[in-house]
Amino acid sequence: MHDSTIVSNRTIVLTAISQKGDGLETLRERTRKWVSAHYGFGARHLIRAEEWLQRLKPDASEELLLATLTHDMERAFPGTDSPSLDPGRGVDDPVYNMAHSERSVRIVSTYLGEQGASQESIEQVARLIRAHEYGGEDDENLVQAADSLSFLEVNVDIFLSMLDAGDERWNAEAVRAKFTWMYERIQIPEARDLARPMYEEAMRKVDSRLFNGQ
Repeated sequence: MHDSTIVSNRTIVLTAISQKGDGLETLRERTRKWVSAHYGFGARHLIRAEEWLQRLKPDASEELLLATLTHDMERAFPGTDSPSLDPGRGVDDPVYNMAHSERSVRIVSTYLGEQGASQESIEQVARLIRAHEYGGEDDENLVQAADSLSFLEVNVDIFLSMLDAGDERWNAEAVRAKFTWMYERIQIPEARDLARPMYEEAMRKVDSRLFNGQ
């Protein structure tokens, strides 16, 4: 049984009674469960991105937090229209990034609509997801920064494992370029300061593999 969704200006507030009847559950809490249920290991990146966003902006709106939490969700639902990143076209390939972002917008917007979110809130989340690769407005730069911080914390070893496995697409040059792009695109000084030690450690890991002939 569900209470009515309460929406105030740009804030998505408390929504459904939990299945166990143990109190109100927010849309973001339900969305966190949705992410975890469908995205496997990738869910850790999204959940950590949400946590980094809260560190960067403790008073962040629900839309900002929801966008950060769901910005990559198209990868959790592969299909014939799923974009594929070819590092040979550049790790910041705008064609891929646009297709990835727009597909996430479609999937997340549908989910939020099913959860009873207002159209205004859905549009705000969509705008932020659409901009998460390149940033733009201040709030869009926050989503981008949280994405990069979480990537450097959580996803570095994924790319190193592809390098170790001899994946021809993700050779040392491509992996270094990916790590550098994820760091250098950060536009918020505080976030860049937080990311720098993780970026430097990631690059050291790549260099050590080259030195050791891996």
